[in-house]
Amino acid sequence: MTSHPKVRFGVIGINHPHIYGQADLLLGANAEMVAFYATEADLIAGFTSTYPQARQASSAEEILEDESIHLIAGAAIPDERAPLGIRAMQHGKDYMSDKPGFVSLEQLAEVRRVQAETGRIYSVSYSERLSVPAAVKAGELVQAGAIGKVIQTTGFGPHRTGLHARPDWFFRPERYGGIIADIGSHQVDQFLFYTGSTEAEVVASQVGNFKHPEHPGFEDFGDLMLRGNGGTGYIRVDWYTPDGLGVWGDGRLFILGTDGYIELRKYTDIAGRDGDNHLFLVDHKGVQYIDCKDVELPYGSQLVHDIINRTETAMSQAHCFLASELALKAQSQATRLGHLGND
Repeated sequence: MTSHPKVRFGVIGINHPHIYGQADLLLGANAEMVAFYATEADLIAGFTSTYPQARQASSAEEILEDESIHLIAGAAIPDERAPLGIRAMQHGKDYMSDKPGFVSLEQLAEVRRVQAETGRIYSVSYSERLSVPAAVKAGELVQAGAIGKVIQTTGFGPHRTGLHARPDWFFRPERYGGIIADIGSHQVDQFLFYTGSTEAEVVASQVGNFKHPEHPGFEDFGDLMLRGNGGTGYIRVDWYTPDGLGVWGDGRLFILGTDGYIELRKYTDIAGRDGDNHLFLVDHKGVQYIDCKDVELPYGSQLVHDIINRTETAMSQAHCFLASELALKAQSQATRLGHLGND
């Protein structure tokens, strides 16, 4: 048996809790966390408690210049992610970003240029598909032809605001990218993946602020329509999850095929089954419920494989960039509603 070198990774930027999921996927794939860098004392305390094996670096450069490190993972403030990814690639390292991987089309264009120039991997962890067992199972069913040809995806990404715990950047669109560029990128990734679209256009999009006039730069609602060469899609995202719901959002995805449909109730089944990761399959034979909580998540091990073998099993680079491009285009051309005004 041929033995492969262990992938060693460093973490730079821990501003979003998604970094814990990113790190756990890599550790679960037998990658080694070497070091991390952050500047926020409260965030550092939680991170070191969870990952005592990682030394705290004195600077980002210390990690970037460590030739033994293959990958940089990060969930920095969104507008800092693309510049960090560029630095990582220019230092000969691959990069795994939390979503959004970009806050503007200009950032995306520069990352595309540097990625093509360096040949490194720039991966965005679209966690609502890659870190959700029910979403992984849905992909397996679609690939197996369980519902025929996919015609449309309809995705809902509601979130709870938790305003008291949010930092200042959360309310500034130039820093977080806007609601579609941010949480909508999850849904665009799913649309491309399940429809098999390699080309797509934004048909229409709109964003609004209907509940938070005290934060005029904050968008609490967004939706869009997509048309691809593999199917169509509708997406709605919002920050209206009520406090009475026991989870942060009732995320759902409907996949319509020519011979059936799939519904995912990712995080809760209100007034139904306990727990999360519920999948319902309806076809010509009947209705089937699949509990997906024990489905393995392949993204971390696939990315490690890609780093070692220079392949694209976790996600093609074209798919990664196209999902973000569509979200950014939908964000930039969206009609503005509510307290945002129309300017």
